[in-house]
Amino acid sequence: MIYIDVSAAVHGRAGLGRYAESLTRALVGRGGGGSGTQDRYGLFYNRERGIEPLSGLEHLPARTVALGYKPWRMAVWLGHLAGIGFDRLLPGGSLFHATEHLLLPLRAMPTVLTVHDLIFRHLPQHHKRLNRWYLNLALPLYCRRAEHIIAISECTRRDLSAAYHLDRDSITVVPEAADLRFRPQPAERVEAVRRRYGLPDRYLLFVGTIEPRKNLPRLLKAFETLHRERFTEGLVVVGRRGWLYGDFFAALETSPVREAVCLPGFVPDADLPAVYSGAQALAFPSLYEGFGLPVLEAMACGTPVACSGTSSLPEVGGDAALYFDPDDDESLVGTLRRLLGDAELQQELVQRGRAQAAGFSWDRVAAETQAVYERVMGKGAE
Repeated sequence: MIYIDVSAAVHGRAGLGRYAESLTRALVGRGGGGSGTQDRYGLFYNRERGIEPLSGLEHLPARTVALGYKPWRMAVWLGHLAGIGFDRLLPGGSLFHATEHLLLPLRAMPTVLTVHDLIFRHLPQHHKRLNRWYLNLALPLYCRRAEHIIAISECTRRDLSAAYHLDRDSITVVPEAADLRFRPQPAERVEAVRRRYGLPDRYLLFVGTIEPRKNLPRLLKAFETLHRERFTEGLVVVGRRGWLYGDFFAALETSPVREAVCLPGFVPDADLPAVYSGAQALAFPSLYEGFGLPVLEAMACGTPVACSGTSSLPEVGGDAALYFDPDDDESLVGTLRRLLGDAELQQELVQRGRAQAAGFSWDRVAAETQAVYERVMGKGAE
């Protein structure tokens, strides 16, 4: 049995959770993959009070530990340091896939570790001190102990090789994808969602956790200019509050356009495609991304994209996005002004974007991940 860690999904942890859940559903949908040794999947997660299993996957065998997130992370790390195997937590396991940056110490089965990014190294000032301390100490160890690593972008693979001197052959790039529900929405659906969340007729959209590396104070400053020039009526920021978000809300409090900024918080996937479809454009000024899934989701919904030209984002957006320097106010404003003021360019980006998004799929992610599983288990059988 292949155990997949879905802790991030059951705890609703934004991008990591979406990855774990989407991958698991795609793997289960594909079945065993023909190896004869991996015809079943099991789930693993740390269970806290009030946590429910993933809907539609209740039939899968599940193993849990009743520890909070922080105690569990420490227990895993200390298990590695003390040489204590946690194999009894996963009876009958043939492989364990750690889908977030937390690899169980296992002796009797091979392990695969997905690494999403090394942002804590690139932007240490934007991480909580304790989290940065933990990742700096633990992640290099987990990378060395895993039989194989999956990186979600070529950018992350380069970062891993450079930071931890890992053999590039020990890392396979398997990009993420937008869920199939992200597609252009009918006008009546867009209007219903617009009314539900109180969105203006013309708005710029940002999707992501509210945290420093998302660069929202600079986006707000750009929006002030574009609003004054009547290119747009609103800025919609979709996402939960993460950490160290005080600077953004302080800037918002004194902004002359604060009444034009809409903060719906978390928007469920049932409504999010319509929020994308109703936007003039996705504005994504993140300073660093391991992948940048909102770029693909927007493109799949027929929404033009302007985003940072840094880290993994050019890999994701290809020639279907406009790029700007996220550290340059004029670059950001000028790019958005160009996009919002050119209807022909918007339509060109919509067409390119839908083609770009179509090149990524969770079925492909599952197939390439299964290939990694088979290769790792095949080595173990030799």
